[in-house]
Amino acid sequence: MEEGLVSVDKFSAGSQAYFLTHLHQDHTRGLASAGGWRHGPLYCSPTTARLLPARFPGIDASLLRPLAPGASASLSLSSPTSDRPLSLRVTAIPALHCPGSLMYLFRGDLGCMLYTGDFRWELGCDRARRAKQALLDALAGDTVDLLYLDNTYCHPSLNFPPRPVVAEQMVNIIRAHPDHEVIIGVDTLGKEDLLLYISRALQTKIWVWPQRLQTMHLLGIDENRKIFTTQTSLTRIRAVPRYSVTIESLEALNTVCPTIGIMPSGIPWLLKSSEGKAKPKGRSPAKSARCKGRDEGLIEMDYDPLSPPKLFDKNSYTLPYSEHACFSELEDFMQTVRPSTVIGIVSTSFCYVNPCHHFRHLCSDSGVTDDGTPIKNKVRYTDNLTPKRRRNGSVTPEERKVRISSSSLYRSKVKRKRKEGCGARIDDTEELIGVA
Repeated sequence: MEEGLVSVDKFSAGSQAYFLTHLHQDHTRGLASAGGWRHGPLYCSPTTARLLPARFPGIDASLLRPLAPGASASLSLSSPTSDRPLSLRVTAIPALHCPGSLMYLFRGDLGCMLYTGDFRWELGCDRARRAKQALLDALAGDTVDLLYLDNTYCHPSLNFPPRPVVAEQMVNIIRAHPDHEVIIGVDTLGKEDLLLYISRALQTKIWVWPQRLQTMHLLGIDENRKIFTTQTSLTRIRAVPRYSVTIESLEALNTVCPTIGIMPSGIPWLLKSSEGKAKPKGRSPAKSARCKGRDEGLIEMDYDPLSPPKLFDKNSYTLPYSEHACFSELEDFMQTVRPSTVIGIVSTSFCYVNPCHHFRHLCSDSGVTDDGTPIKNKVRYTDNLTPKRRRNGSVTPEERKVRISSSSLYRSKVKRKRKEGCGARIDDTEELIGVA
């Protein structure tokens, strides 16, 4: 197969430049291989560059190319087949997903492509408005030929309240349990604003595990250690790795003292398949929607975003505090960008929804099939920029020119942790494509 030119969130040898959108585990696979990153220049935000050595000690810092939000860089590449020069200009756009998260806009000899990575631009949010304007300024009237979109919650039933509203709901839940210990499930990066809000609203410290405290300090948060602590005796509120908020752990904690668990996430936790799995305990949610999974049957999603249901039992709550764009925000983004073609970066999941299904009318070129594969001759370069098929599908060398690795959302009895392999590789085309 032809070696690539540029890879985004995909870290294997063969490309001439690499881009990292953010530091969540499902976007960094391959960075730690062979003792550390050695394959080529790695572009990321200054915040991500500051965090990378602590997360990946073997990384060669000389290969890091920090790119601040709003800044641009020019890439001089070479075609692996003809040695002809190829020129790309990349602009970093704030993604507002977690600290250091970026979108990447590529313009040049391969056309105009936008890779959102994971993002959330909340409607009415000032930071989102500034990010949108930065994108429009960078486009300068050009059309996005190919958009790689965060389609994690690309379903009309998934419309979340603004994060400040959900943060206040969480504070109210904690206040309603004054005699309880509280554990909050969080990732290794992200939701810092939520924890800061809770601490200030309740005038209390929050416990975090040592590696999380190190991350806070690297981000420049609470360097005086007035908010976060690793001493459990100083607070009743603990932020713990989200996979540890389980039925078993809560039951065990409640044998020692009254404890509630809170999971801030947009994941529709109350799920049942049409094959008759039992519903979790709790009151009936207000919304129910059905969508077809790519590798499974129909999945029914029961979700009430405005009045969060209890999770599993009386000691657990889930609230729709999401760092991914919900459906209305994705629709607004599509109306802003109006690309020729859109492809979801989550190519397989527990409940996969192709963005073309809902947003085809917002694309200037509707030449894509229902599985996201561009129809030949609709857009000049898309014959060589097709998404990776499912593992059980046939793939020709031509169809592998852009590779979006598989992702999955799996559930056990107590843990449903979203895992997805994102990323795209942009490979050489047979002829140069000018920017529209």
